[in-house]
Amino acid sequence: MEANKLAEPWLRGTLAEVPAVPRAVLHALELAEEDLKRWCGTLSDAELNARPAGIAPVAFHLRHIARSVDRLLTYAEANELNDAQIAAMKSESDAGAKREELFAELDTALHGGAERIRAFDVGRFNEARVVGKKELPSTLGGLLVHVADHTQRHVGQAVTTSKIVSAQHS
Repeated sequence: MEANKLAEPWLRGTLAEVPAVPRAVLHALELAEEDLKRWCGTLSDAELNARPAGIAPVAFHLRHIARSVDRLLTYAEANELNDAQIAAMKSESDAGAKREELFAELDTALHGGAERIRAFDVGRFNEARVVGKKELPSTLGGLLVHVADHTQRHVGQAVTTSKIVSAQHS
């Protein structure tokens, strides 16, 4: 079966050894990687940084996905963000991103994130966690599920923006 005709990761019967909730999160990250490479992977640097109608560029979404996965997992691990994570968050909208750098960062974040997700004890998913300086309440399980839904939200925005940019340059 061709790569673009494969069933979505959650329908492939993979990761059966991983408990259901982290498996779903891992499958969401796999789908994110596949969709981003398929729809955004061939864009030029200029296209990745384009802002059609003033919307956020694909480059922003790629950076934001990579860096938010790291931040959310940091909270899930019951840690606070460090200065490097905060600085990286503030630079997500910087212009001039390069495709190779964006996809390398994304790849590192998704694969590193998958290892971190696998390390969580499923028996602790109801444990309280706090998010951000305001220490907003969540749980370990809630943060893991949010990694999946937040990532997919930005994948959708990146893919849509990619299609707009590609249509403008055809």
